[in-house]
Amino acid sequence: MNIELNKIAGAGLSTLLVVMSLNMISGIVFAPKKPAVPGFDLPSLEPAAASGGAAPAAAAEEPIAVRLAKADPARGEKAVGACKACHTFEKGGANKVGPHLYGVYERNKASVEGFGYSAAMKGKASETWTAENLDQFLKNPKAYVPGTTMAFAGLGKPDQRADVVAYLNSLAEAPKPLPKP
Repeated sequence: MNIELNKIAGAGLSTLLVVMSLNMISGIVFAPKKPAVPGFDLPSLEPAAASGGAAPAAAAEEPIAVRLAKADPARGEKAVGACKACHTFEKGGANKVGPHLYGVYERNKASVEGFGYSAAMKGKASETWTAENLDQFLKNPKAYVPGTTMAFAGLGKPDQRADVVAYLNSLAEAPKPLPKP
């Protein structure tokens, strides 16, 4: 009986020894390379700024006048599909979450009667919606008018913004001349 217990204990210990040896060998063979800093780097918009140097200018966008020369209002109409959830585009259209956009080009900012603009937008009421202003607002509304209640993140593609500006200009009884390059 004592010999049987010794055999069972020896088998258990030898199994543990084999498992530990295999673990050590596989750890050596398949050792992962540990990074100096845990995690990974996220893409940065300004890589030189992180290193302390002056950031190179982002890929310079063409001026809005150049982009408007090749803009297509039909493409702009398609691009504003998401905007229709909050805005109307037809003459006499009702205000929704946002004001109607018929005749917005060259109109004073915050000037639609009956619409409750944010204080930030009301502060710009003396300015007009030029091609450049619309382009910058469509790019990033919250950066252009800090404090705006517009929840839209913006349109990142410069040519798409030009198409939208051309479309917005076409929404008038007499469209205004767009800037020439």
